[in-house]
Amino acid sequence: MLICASAASAAPALYSVDTAKSALEFVFVQAGAQNKGRFPKLTVNFNFDADNLAASRLDVAIDLAALDTGDKERDDTLRDVDLFNVAKFPQARFAATQITKTATGGYEAAGTFVLRGVTRAVRVPFTLRSATEQGRRVFYMTGKTLIKRLDFGVGQGEWKSTEGVGNDVNISFNLRLVAAS
Repeated sequence: MLICASAASAAPALYSVDTAKSALEFVFVQAGAQNKGRFPKLTVNFNFDADNLAASRLDVAIDLAALDTGDKERDDTLRDVDLFNVAKFPQARFAATQITKTATGGYEAAGTFVLRGVTRAVRVPFTLRSATEQGRRVFYMTGKTLIKRLDFGVGQGEWKSTEGVGNDVNISFNLRLVAAS
């Protein structure tokens, strides 16, 4: 007997990030001044089907060593043992196992964020716009969220105080995701 899988149970299509046309940025306050940085190296796997959100997934791996704030001394400090400790924890990862539609027409990805070996449940709202470019389906995913750096141990020693560096880190992203060939 041959059993055919229904369209609803088919695996959602896979989309990967076009890093040249994407941005993952963070904003934090240090000594009363707002500072901005970006993570230019990341891997994104987005399995998505708007008609089958239960099977949709989002996995983002961030190369922390590649961070760039435009200031080499600050970048080296952020990579050091008291902050990101990239020698021990070279990567941060967000893995969403649930994607839901919001009342405003956007989406929310619920999953875990791992940074410095600390895992926390995180919800990330985002919007999605689709297009067809050169015969391939493309998604533009944008959103922002806030994390508390100390919840993940980012700030040891003198950096643990929030007097010099704020605890809030705003993360924003604008990703171009292309259907896998």
